[in-house]
Parts: sequence; structure tokens; C-alpha cells
Amino acid sequence: MPLITSTRKAALSSIRSFSTTPGRLARVTDAGPSLTRKAPPPTPVQALPPVYLPLSSFLRRKAGEPKSTSQVVSLDPAVFSHPIRRDILHLCVVHYRDGLRQGSASTKTRAEVSGSGRKLRPQKGSGRARLGDRGSPMLRGGGRAFGPKPRDFATKLPRKVTGMGMRVALSAKLGERSLSVVESLEWEGAKTKDVAKRLAELTWPKVLFVSGNGVPELLRRTVGNLQGVELVSAEELTIYDILRSKRVVLDVSAVEWLERRYGKDTLSLTSEGTGLELIQHAA
Repeated sequence: MPLITSTRKAALSSIRSFSTTPGRLARVTDAGPSLTRKAPPPTPVQALPPVYLPLSSFLRRKAGEPKSTSQVVSLDPAVFSHPIRRDILHLCVVHYRDGLRQGSASTKTRAEVSGSGRKLRPQKGSGRARLGDRGSPMLRGGGRAFGPKPRDFATKLPRKVTGMGMRVALSAKLGERSLSVVESLEWEGAKTKDVAKRLAELTWPKVLFVSGNGVPELLRRTVGNLQGVELVSAEELTIYDILRSKRVVLDVSAVEWLERRYGKDTLSLTSEGTGLELIQHAA
């Protein structure tokens, strides 16, 4: 039997007791400090204030109607006040332009060019360089070595990146004061010169109209011959279209669609409730 001295007994008594459970690590059971740490409380996220933008007037005001400049529209800050990220815009533009490439360039290899496959001259004895058939890439009319073939240049980009790119593009246009919101795009009239005159009055020489309820047919026919004027629906709107346009004009339904599609709350596109609010200025 081993001899237990007083010194060894004091050392054994100072060791803290451990308890183990099957499949788990040992843990301290005495009254010492706890080894588990409590998670810090979540930091409350402060809601950003809405972005207010004066409502523009594209349609001519009728008699008795209030001026559109006396109204402001409340925009979702998550969509129209996003921090500017030039790198995200670059990724989205390159991704979009890659998809536009046809990739139809094609050349013939030495096996595809027409002509005999007979060797032109003997391998040895002629005193000249060795040469194969007439399809050799070294000869005129021969095949192309490592030439282009039809291919798909499209690249992939995460959907969250494209969503952020749309928010950044809209926020950049708003920061440049190149974004306008109108109540409606239902133009009354079929004369192109009337639309051109109205755009000249508003100093909108090159503009991109975005409609949320489909492209108005009458306006599409009217602006079809105007250079620098484009008309798309909110579903067809791309980041490249926003960046290459000097001014972007959204109607109220387009703003509602964009806020439902790219807002942080991820509302359904078929939901009836909207977060858009028109505020009347006090006289």
C-alpha cells in the first residue's frame, strides 16, 4: 500500500472534483468560476429614416388639379439609400455584357479545310523543310491553329449580388439627382412632337421611363422615334440600363414593384399592401 504523507494529502485535497457524463467532456463541479459564457444581447438595428423625393410631373396638369411639386413621395431607404459600391456595379455590368455576347466566331482547323490529305513532298531528300498536307496552318489557305469556336460567354453571379447592384444603382441615381418619380406615364396623345416638346420643357433630353404596370402602349408608340428615349417595364429593368441613362423616371407603380422586389422585408410581388406614401405639402 502506497504511503500517503501529509504533503501529498494536502495536494490531493486541493484538486477540484470533476464529473463526467457519457459522450461529453468533463466539467468543473465546484464553486469555481463558470466556464460557459453567455452570449451578448443582440444589438438593436436602428431603422433608417425614409427618403423623401418631390413628385415630378410628366403629364400636363389639367385645370383644377394640384401641382405635383406640392407632393413628396416616401421611398424605402433600403432600396434608394444604399451605400455606393463601385465594385458591385462593375461585377453586375460585366455579368450583363457577358450575356450579350453572341459567341458565334468560328474558324476551321486543319482537319476541316477542304483539300487532299496527301503529303506535299517527301520527308527527306528534297533539301527543303519537312511539310505535311495542304491543311497545315503554316500554309496559305490552311487551317487555323487554336482558332475561336462557338462558345457561351455568359457568366454566373449570385442573386444577392445582383440585388445589391440594383439597390446601389438606384441609390447612385438618386444621389446624382438624376432620378424622378411621376404619378403616371399614361400619356394622352399620339403626336411625337408633343412628347418631344414636353421633354424639352422638363430638360429631359435622354431619359429612361420605367413603368410598373406594363409598358403603356400609347406612350411606346409616341416615343418610338425619339432618339435617347427608352421605355421599359420594372420587370425588364436592368442595372446596365440605369447606369447608361442620364435620367431615370419611375412611376408610382414602378417604385412599389422595386420596393417589394429589392426591399429588405422581401414582400410578395402579388401582395396588395404597399409601403409607398404620398405626402401633401402644407400650403
